[in-house]
This record gives sequence, structure tokens and C-alpha cells, in this order.
Amino acid sequence: MYNVKLYNKISKVGLDDLDAAKYACSEDFSDYDAVLVRSAKLHDVEFPKNLKCIARAGAGVNNIPIDRCSEEGIVVFNTPGANANAVKELVICAMLLASRKIVQGANWVRSLKGTPDIGPAAEKGKATYAGPEIAGKRLGVIGLGAIGVKVANAAIGLDMDVWGYDPFLSVDGALKLSRAVKHITDLDQIFANCDYITVHVPLLPDTKNIVCAETLAKAKDGVRVINLARGELVDEQAMADALQSGKVACYVSDFASDCILEQENAIVLPHLGASTPESEDNCAIMAAKEIAEYLEKGTIRNSVNFPNLKVPYEGGYRICMIHKNVPNMITAISSAMSSKGVNIENMGNRSKGEYAYTIMDAAVQPTEETLAAIRAIDGMISVRAI
Repeated sequence: MYNVKLYNKISKVGLDDLDAAKYACSEDFSDYDAVLVRSAKLHDVEFPKNLKCIARAGAGVNNIPIDRCSEEGIVVFNTPGANANAVKELVICAMLLASRKIVQGANWVRSLKGTPDIGPAAEKGKATYAGPEIAGKRLGVIGLGAIGVKVANAAIGLDMDVWGYDPFLSVDGALKLSRAVKHITDLDQIFANCDYITVHVPLLPDTKNIVCAETLAKAKDGVRVINLARGELVDEQAMADALQSGKVACYVSDFASDCILEQENAIVLPHLGASTPESEDNCAIMAAKEIAEYLEKGTIRNSVNFPNLKVPYEGGYRICMIHKNVPNMITAISSAMSSKGVNIENMGNRSKGEYAYTIMDAAVQPTEETLAAIRAIDGMISVRAI
């Protein structure tokens, strides 16, 4: 029986995807094999020695201590694409909110409660809240991952001229991207030419404050900016200054801050990007499957700190090893197994940066002595038998 520690509320649909005969799920475990988490911060959590993996029901993993997990041999999964449709829909909504002053108009009409002849009074004031259509305007999409591709394609369907920037565009992303989207290789061109800009990149040292005073200075006057990805992708003070000067006509953010809330032309949402029942179910189901595949078969899929690897498993005896990506490691493992009389029937190996992952299937059940010999190899981080 595997114990799965729950942080935050995890969709029941996802939990039901785990076989009740094999998995126990609870928020109360002190010793556990896996973690299912959404937004809870785990940086100060002391993990038990039995912890093998953490699955984040969502895309961002800033709430998880990735470096520490890597050194301890804990595989961290995320669920890319599971919430993509929910975010895409909110981006389209955000473009309309930024253009048509819908929120401001609705709030003004509410303030008219009790006014005699309220209908004509409301109609009379509508000119204050007029705004442009998005059709025919140019949208710049920064980041063409699972969400960015969906946003770009949807905007094409709304008759927008779409430019996309992503120096790391995957083959899968390129195949899904509409041919009508213009692929831009210079980020400055997005800022200089686009009427709307939406950001869809992960938060990394190179992407923090990707929207800043320098890039906004290159933007068209009256540009409308949308950030439903990560708050730190936008320099808040630079954005506040651009809103005050009119350089940015409207900023829609999913991340609250006093600096932005003070701005009249900012619309701030309470992190609604993935807040749909469908998205929460999709993320939970994907996260549960990732945990089950890893614990039962050793398969790694959608890991942020270790390489993805799937070796066909037909039962029998399997050894899963996380180790440093150094020369002669496979030779050392094979020697350790052969010295204990264990024959290798099948294997797979992949590396990712300074780490690597190896799966070896054996003809006979490996003894504790065999596993100890493998663990003693220099550079070995974790070893487990299935």
C-alpha cells in the first residue's frame, strides 16, 4: 500500500483514479511515498525518507524545493496542458475586458441604483466606457507552450493578426500552431508592433521581469498587456509607471499587488486562470496517473527535475535508479548486478543536465545485498526495486 500525502484540496475525480487497493490518500500522513499538491508551499517541509515523488496539480512548481528534491532523489511532476483551455478562455476574456471597459461600465451602472429613469441614465453615460474591438488588431503571444499555442489559435479565429515568440518552440507545439500565426524570433518586435501582449512563459531567472521599463519603452503607445502566467514576469513598478503615463492603456493581471491595484486602468483578478472544475479535474487526474506510473512501473513522465523515461514493463523484477550524470555509471551498475549473479533482461537510460535515470529489468529478484551494492556506487542518489 502506498501512502499519498495531500496538500490543498485535490479533486475527487483525480483521487478516484488511484486504485484504492494500492493507495491511501490523506492530509494526515507523517510518513508517505508520494505528495499531491496544488499551491501549498513545501520549501520548509521536512520530507520523510520514503518520499519518492511529488506531483503538482498544475504547471508552475515555484512552491516546491526542486534543487533539494533532486539531491534527495525525489521526482517532481507537473501537469502541463491540463489547465490550458481554462487559461486560454480567460486570456480571451481579459483582452475583451482590457478593450471594452466592461468592468468599469458594470461598476458604474451598479452605482446608479435608485436613480429615477435608471435605464436612460445608464444609456446616457455609455460613451465613457466605449472601447475598440479586438478583430483586426495585432496580438503578441510571448511563449508558445500548451497555453500560448491555444491562445494564438483562438485569436486567429477572432480575426486578430497574431505574432508568436518562443525561441524554444517544441516540435509538438509547432505542429499544433496555426499556420496563420507569424513566428517572431526577436522579442523586441513583439513589443514594438503589437496592440495586445500576453505572456505565457515559466518563471525562470531569464524570464523574471520580461515585461519591464526597458521593454515597455519599446512598446506601442496604448498597448494592452495581459499576464495570467506568473506575477514576477512583470516588473510591477514599471507597469504602474506605464499605466500612469498612458503608455499602457490597460493591464490585466491574475496576481494582486498594492502597486497595481492603485492604478485606474488595471484589472486585477484573484488568480482565476485555472479555476474551473474541468481544469482542476484534468490536473488532478494527470497528477494521479504520473504518481501511479512512477510508483508501479518506474515510468517518469512530465518531470521538471529528472529525464522522462518509459521502458515497457511486463511484470517481473525492476530496479529504478536516480544518479548523477557521470561517465561509466551504466558500466558500474552492470558490474554490481553481475557480481551478484543478476542478469539484465531489459534497460533504459536518459539524462537531464547533471542527473540521469536508469531502469533495469532483472531475471531474478534482486536481493538487499544486490541493492546495497548498487547504492554504494559513487554518484548514485536513490535505488528502489519494483
